[in-house]
Amino acid sequence: MKKFGFPSPNIEFILGYIENLETLGIKDESIDVVVSNCVINLSPDKNAVFREILRVLKPGGEIYFSDVFADRRIPSALQSDQVLLGECLAGALYIEDFRRMLNQLGISDYRVISSRQLTLGDSDIARKIGMVDFYSKTIRAFKVTLEDICEDYGHVAYYKGTIEESPHYFLLDDHHRFDVGKPVPVCSNTANMLTQSRFSSHFRVEGDFSTHYGPFDCAAPSTANTESGCC
Repeated sequence: MKKFGFPSPNIEFILGYIENLETLGIKDESIDVVVSNCVINLSPDKNAVFREILRVLKPGGEIYFSDVFADRRIPSALQSDQVLLGECLAGALYIEDFRRMLNQLGISDYRVISSRQLTLGDSDIARKIGMVDFYSKTIRAFKVTLEDICEDYGHVAYYKGTIEESPHYFLLDDHHRFDVGKPVPVCSNTANMLTQSRFSSHFRVEGDFSTHYGPFDCAAPSTANTESGCC
C-alpha cells in the first residue's frame, strides 16, 4: 500500500491447497488470470491443480506460470527423494505429459514464453538424476476455442500498441512478435487467443473461418528473450 499509494489493501491472502480451490470459496469461472512461479512441480496431484485452474478461469482467462520441466519421466524411485523434491526436480513434469494433460482438460494449444536448460551444480544431485535434462519454462495458456494443431484460415493480426508496458511491440510467446501496426499472419488458435482474451482490445484481427488453407506453420524463429524463467 505504501509503495504504490493505495488507500486500502488490494490483495487478499487465502490459505489452502491449490489442488482444491473450491474449498476456499473460489467459484467457477470467476478469475481472469492465474499466475504461479515454481510451485506446481511440488504438487503431488498436478492434474487436480490444472483442473482447478481451468475451473476457476473465466472464458478467455489465462494461466501464466513458470516451472521446471523434464525431457523424460522422472524414475519412480527418485520421485519421493526429499532432496530432489526440495530442489524442484523430483516433481518436474515431463513436457509431453504436460501437453497431454492439458489436452485432456480441453486446452489443446499452449505457448512457451521462454525456456532455458538448468545446470545441476551439485555433484551429489547430478549423480542421482543427471540422466534427466531439466528446463525452466515460462508458459501461458488461454481458456479459449482451440484446435490441436495450428490451422490456417487467413487471419492477420495488427497490434495497436496500447499495452502500457509494451508501447512498440508485444511478445505473445517465443515465436510471435507483433510490432505496432505491422500485419502479422496468424493461425486460428493465435487469432482466438488475441480476440477471446484480455488482449482483445489491443489487437485488430482480420479474417474469418469461411475458408481453410490447411495447416499453419507456427514454427517461426524465436524473437523473444529465452533467458528468463523461474529457478
